[in-house]
Amino acid sequence: MATTHSAFTIAFFTGLFGLAFNRTHLLSALLCLEAMMLSLFLGLSLWMLQLNSSIAATAPIILLTLSVCEASAGLALLVATTRTHGSDRLQNLNLLQC
Repeated sequence: MATTHSAFTIAFFTGLFGLAFNRTHLLSALLCLEAMMLSLFLGLSLWMLQLNSSIAATAPIILLTLSVCEASAGLALLVATTRTHGSDRLQNLNLLQC
């Protein structure tokens, strides 16, 4: 179990470091967020399998549903920024402009 726990921890922190240090494109930031959510989903699913609890078995499905909602909102923002600014580069976005 320690191997899978460390693998999900490494996957989560890889996505976190990618999100923190790779701020070139909005799409790469969204992919890092999805990697983090996927590692959380897999870790939570394996944890629920170990507990053998039917009450908390819906938690991974709820997390997956929230992850899909986050992905669809992120892609909608990506399309909107690409249409208004011409690219998805994060350096082109300025919150002070209207």
